[in-house]
Amino acid sequence: MDKKQKYIHFFSLIAQWVLFGSLIGVVVGAFTTFLLTTNDFLGEVREGTGWLIFLLPLGGIVIGYIYMNFGKVIMNHTLHDAAELNNLIIEGAQGKKKVLSRMGPIVYLGTFITVIFGGSTGREGAAIQMGGSVAQAVNKFFKKNKTDTKIFVMSGISAGFGSAFGAPITGAVFGMEMAALGKMKFEALVPCLVASFTGHYVTTSFFGFQHESFIIQALPEASMVTFAKVIAAAVLFSLLSVSYCQLRHKIQTISEKVFKKNHMKRAFVGGLIIVVLTLIAGSQDYNGRGLEMLEQSFEEEVPRFAFLAKLIFTAITLGTGFVGGEAIPLFFMGATLGNALHDFMNLPLSFLAALGMIAAFSAGTNTPIAAFLLAMELFDGKGAEFFFVACLVSFIFSGHHGLWPAQEIYQPKSRMYKIHEGDTIEQVEKQKKSTE
Repeated sequence: MDKKQKYIHFFSLIAQWVLFGSLIGVVVGAFTTFLLTTNDFLGEVREGTGWLIFLLPLGGIVIGYIYMNFGKVIMNHTLHDAAELNNLIIEGAQGKKKVLSRMGPIVYLGTFITVIFGGSTGREGAAIQMGGSVAQAVNKFFKKNKTDTKIFVMSGISAGFGSAFGAPITGAVFGMEMAALGKMKFEALVPCLVASFTGHYVTTSFFGFQHESFIIQALPEASMVTFAKVIAAAVLFSLLSVSYCQLRHKIQTISEKVFKKNHMKRAFVGGLIIVVLTLIAGSQDYNGRGLEMLEQSFEEEVPRFAFLAKLIFTAITLGTGFVGGEAIPLFFMGATLGNALHDFMNLPLSFLAALGMIAAFSAGTNTPIAAFLLAMELFDGKGAEFFFVACLVSFIFSGHHGLWPAQEIYQPKSRMYKIHEGDTIEQVEKQKKSTE
């Protein structure tokens, strides 16, 4: 191939990625808008009809039935359940598994049922999973190769994230950073960027959806003491994230073992537990996304142990088979813990709430670059130096834990960790248990 042909091939490839990224972004943006508006409507219905929480166990039976009858597929002789869709999306981005187009509708339905009856979840997980599902459908239609398939899935993830959060730059990087720790496939940058921005503009400009906004009212003075406090807080936020991830996975493992993977019984019991906890709490502040208290944590003091309540509610909801996203719950936990630390650290309340949001997300998702960019987009670039430090510290101190066991460890976070390159988070956990 001579030089001219190489240039032709290069620009042809770029044009393809722009075209496919735009196509994926338009479709995912439209589906995400439907998800966001429907979820908001269902959330408002639940908040205005308090008794719906008592139907959560029955909703669990319906979700379990969907899992057991429509959510199981055989891939490379391995049985995958619809409850593991984020892992399936990650494995699709890694080229290990094929993402089925029907997974998107299944997770949407499961998310709607969880939301209307008061499960403690977010919604962005469904957007990301629908993004992967749409990307697979586009790939199947155009019959692309394995390498292109991985990039398509990353683009779908980017479109889902960018449109769900109103953060297109973050979405572009998140799609590349989510699949593996310490590695990003920069070849996917163009389609991920195009898909993320297209999805974002379809959601906000074409359909006019308004995302929630969080405002940092005051920033601390940059000093050695302030940075020391930020580092200490980031360590606490990372421990919070690890605690949630460990509890959520432990509940999932135990519930699957006890109910022998009968998801109907498993989710029914999980729903009963959430109903009891709601009655004990005396309010539904910890059901659903909890946006009201999340926003309140930026303005005034909230219950000191709100972060712990949300951690337990969400771990049980998702650990017993209900469906939804985990980013918003992590935001809630981090922001309310930051709010609780306000009295002890002598830092601005809204700043600590914002720091907790981002640091908990960084540790839980193992995506420090995307987390930093998310802070820049959500908070208009305020406090960049503090968020940069917090994202890195929380990422490193969280160790090799995370929301998604299928994440590969391209290289260990630090030489302190004796981890084999290429292992997944799930494999690392099993190795730890075998040596204990």
